[in-house]
Amino acid sequence: MLATQRQHRILQELDAEGTVRVAALADLLRVSEMTVRRDIDALDAEGQLLRVHGGATRAAAFSALEPGFGAKSARETEAKRAIAAEALTLLRPGMTLLVSGGTTTHELARLLPRDLGLTVATNSLMVASALESAGDGGIRTVVLGGQRTPSEALVGPVTVHALDTLHADLCFMGVHGFDPKAGITSPNLLESEVNAAMIAASDKVAVLADATKYGSVGLAGISPLSAVGILITDDRISTGSAGPAAEELLRQSVGELRLAHITAAPGIPAPATPDPLRPAPSTPRLPDGQTPSATAYKGNDA
Repeated sequence: MLATQRQHRILQELDAEGTVRVAALADLLRVSEMTVRRDIDALDAEGQLLRVHGGATRAAAFSALEPGFGAKSARETEAKRAIAAEALTLLRPGMTLLVSGGTTTHELARLLPRDLGLTVATNSLMVASALESAGDGGIRTVVLGGQRTPSEALVGPVTVHALDTLHADLCFMGVHGFDPKAGITSPNLLESEVNAAMIAASDKVAVLADATKYGSVGLAGISPLSAVGILITDDRISTGSAGPAAEELLRQSVGELRLAHITAAPGIPAPATPDPLRPAPSTPRLPDGQTPSATAYKGNDA
């Protein structure tokens, strides 16, 4: 087994269990414990997990930890593409969009059609770069200023002030995690403040987050789930540790839940099947309709 294959399997086990032990991984992968430790060290250096005594834990297990953009972009790539493709169905000609930082919103920016006369305001350097690569005459892009974060987003009072003067038809938002009790959250206090301002400046908010982020809670709150007009996640949401109850709870909590179908499920293995890469059956999405307007609140500093 190649190193990349072993490391992918280690991340699978982390997503499923939360923590892993070196000895158990060595048995699972049929390699030496020294080989497993080297793989864990490599993944720790990339920010994809945290090495602890005797094993590793999810990087997201610590609410204030903010992995870099490069580390996050390598995770859940198929789910992000599927979610971004589903998000495109919300677009209408002439829309003004607010697009937050994040690797899923970056994938969306790469797919945005250049013939709809869209205007995009963003605090993400990576989103702005993806839009610029399309060339002239496609999308009018407004880059919000501010202080740069590890996730290549611009935050702080400069960013919030710029948002006070803007109004968008739709906000596409990437988040650190979504949870029925904690709502949508971020590990960065300043970024949570900017994201809350984005919600307040938009007629509707669409949160883009893969199923592995369910139950993750960052340091700072952005908004309750009731403020989310549309949540687009992937169809593994019912196969995680919370089971089918997670999907039903989300449908009751947000204005509309949409499930994007992915052909592979590297993060959350489906139960009662020997193949952890087999995706759960697709769940039909609800028809388009009105969603409640978003009222944002800012996270506490403690």
